Amino acid sequence: MSKSTVVFALCMVAFVAACAKKEETVYVEQPAVTAEPVYTGKYK
Repeated sequence: MSKSTVVFALCMVAFVAACAKKEETVYVEQPAVTAEPVYTGKYK
């Protein structure tokens, strides 16, 4: 293959990659971890 064919092929690959559909990244917030209530002996 000639150099121009290789360059053209690389340009086409780059063009297709640039035009590919991009998916958005979704971030999900995790609920905050809370400590369990501790028995204090207040209500007997």
